[in-house]
This record gives sequence, structure tokens and C-alpha cells, in this order.
Amino acid sequence: MDQDEPTAGNTVKPPKSGALAATGAVDDLAWAVVKMRAGERIVVNAALLAAYQAASSPHSIRALKSDLEAFDLWCRRTSRIALPASPEIVADYLDARAGKGAKPASLGRYTASIAKIHQLLDLKDPTQAELVKLRLRAIRREKGTAQAQARPLRFKGPVRDVVRDTPRGINVRALLEACGDDLTGLRDRALLSVAYDSGLRASELIAVEVEHIVEALDPQARLLEIRRSKGDQEGEGATAFLSPRSVRAIAAWTEAADIATGPLFRRVQVRRYKARAAVKGRRIDSISGRETWDLRKTLSKPAVPARAEYDIGSSPLHPGSIGPIFRTIIQRAFDRGALGDLTADDLARLLKGISAHSTRVGLNQDLFASGEDLAGIMDALRWKSPRMPLAYNRNLAAEAGAVGRLFGRME
Repeated sequence: MDQDEPTAGNTVKPPKSGALAATGAVDDLAWAVVKMRAGERIVVNAALLAAYQAASSPHSIRALKSDLEAFDLWCRRTSRIALPASPEIVADYLDARAGKGAKPASLGRYTASIAKIHQLLDLKDPTQAELVKLRLRAIRREKGTAQAQARPLRFKGPVRDVVRDTPRGINVRALLEACGDDLTGLRDRALLSVAYDSGLRASELIAVEVEHIVEALDPQARLLEIRRSKGDQEGEGATAFLSPRSVRAIAAWTEAADIATGPLFRRVQVRRYKARAAVKGRRIDSISGRETWDLRKTLSKPAVPARAEYDIGSSPLHPGSIGPIFRTIIQRAFDRGALGDLTADDLARLLKGISAHSTRVGLNQDLFASGEDLAGIMDALRWKSPRMPLAYNRNLAAEAGAVGRLFGRME
């Protein structure tokens, strides 16, 4: 039956209070579940779902809810049953999403989400069927499993020697220098500098608060306390180093924006007003042909210069805004001539790969290029597995490997 109204075993209403509701991150997961197209009476254990929400990050809950809504929508359009789903339905769904361009990594996430909701509802998991596993394996074989990598934002750009080489291409140093001294520019300079120094993900970056910045042995530098991260959901905590460059950028931003506590990186709303030329007054008796006079039209009006008014938000930036901010910084730097070795076509091509993850990839590659070993890189960027840092450095490793060294000597 179509379950458009919540008729599950436990009646569930959207949350109006509680820790998750207070964050505003997601709607109640249980409310989303009971609206799914079900083929039988589904008993929703609201307490279990609430416990799962409390044990998971808001990002994970958003992803699960989004995946379930997409699966349910497809089931409705194709007259299928979403709960409980059969292996055939799941396999067909994966085929349909793959046919519309979904990558194997995304399909793996969709499968995991379908499995998770069946487990939480104490239903048989359809994703464990051999049909689903074989279908997913066939898609991976056809499309390959390589993931698109964010274009790196390295401090001096694509250089061999991060210390001695001259910066080129899109490089963090030029971008920082090109940021303006208005509130938006000060915020962007601090954001980019901290993002590069720390290698934080977007969700971790927007969670930084003024109170998380503590003193270091170097009086010009600071340490950043990372209270929670993607790989540390239980809040064990970690620490990142902030260079004197970042410390100066943070100080300039917080002083100008009058931020003493709370979220460090916030929305800046700008209202711009155009300049107005002076208006010279005219005597009333010099104007003929008028029976009614408006004295205001005869008075002189001084020139009004262009101005901008800024409104600083109290809440942190949305994680989805970090990538667009980075692309705006790059475009602004190019317009100001700070990226002189790039053409407009180069810029358009390179911008497509820039995301919030670009600074993390860039720092990872700069550490590799400077001779740091894998253990040091994993520790600096808080990796739990060597898989991703090795993947990010794959191209650099090829250039620095045996063949690259051989041809370097032959030249």
C-alpha cells in the first residue's frame, strides 16, 4: 500500500525539541521512514532510530535521509515497494542510478543506506543477496572504481620544489595576497589560510570556534584543537598547527568583524550602494510654466559616494559554501592579475575541479613533495588508513619514481 500518512506501529511526529532538532541539521529520521512506500505494516522503533541519530553525525543522518528519499521516489515512480525491499528491486535501482551516471562509490553508499534502514527496522537486509552483490560488481567492472579527485590547492601551485621554486598556476600564496581588505576579503584570507594549514574537511572547518585556538611553543604560531572529525565521531580530539600567516589573518578578521567567541568563519552579507552625483539647486522664479512648485526640487543635493554595508552572521558557514568561496577567491585573484601565467580558458578548466577538499589534497601533496614520509603525512592530516593519502599522491609519486628519475637524468 502507499503509506502517505504515518501509520506505522509507533506513531511518529517531526521533532520539536531535542539535541538533533536543536541543530537544525535534519528532519526526524523516523518521520521520513514512516512515509516510505511499504508493502506491509512496518513497526518503527522510534527509540532505536533516535539512538542511531544520537550516535551518528548530522552529515551521516542527512546522507541517509537523502538516500532513502531518492530510493522511495524511484520506487513510487516504478510502482515498487521500498520497505521491505527485495533483492531484485535493489538491483534494478542500482542499475537505474548507474544508467544516469552515478559512480560506483555513490552506488556503494546507496546500498549501505538501504541496508542500514532495513537493519534499524529489523527487516531482512536485501543487499546481502548474491544478486545485489553481483550486480554491483558488474557495474564496478564496467565503470571502474577510481574516484574523481579534487584539484589540489598547493601553496606554490604545481611545482617540484615547494621551498625554492617560483609559484605558478593556481597557488595559495597568490590567492592569499589577492584577498581584499574589506570584511569579505579578510574572512576569505583567514578561511583559506586555516584550511591549507590544517587540511580540515569542510564540516570540520566550519566547526572551528575562537575558543579552539590555543597558544603554541612558537609565540607567533597557534595550535588548533579539533574537537571532532569525520574519522573521530566519538570526540577523542586532535591538534593541528596554525602558521604565523594564519594567526595574522585570523586576528585581522576577528578584529574587523568584532568576533570574540563562537564560530570563527561566518556569513558576510554585503549591501552595496552606488555613488550619486551632486544636484545643483535652481531658484523657483527661474522655472517657468509651473503652477505648483515642489521646493525639494530646487534645493542643492550634495554628492554621495559609493559605499558598502556589511552584516556578519552569528552562525557558522554552511559546509556546502566552502567550495564556492574557494572558487570565488580564485576568480577574484585572476581578475586582479594575480595569476598571470593562466589564460581565461586555463582558469575555466581548472576551476571545475576545485572543491572544499582542494586544500586538504594540496597540503597532502606539498608534504609528499617536501619529502615527508607516509606516517608523517597520515599523522598531520589525521588519516586512519594510508589508502587516500597514497591516492592523492599517485601522480606525484609517478614523477618522483624510478622512471621519472631516469628520464630526469637523461635530459
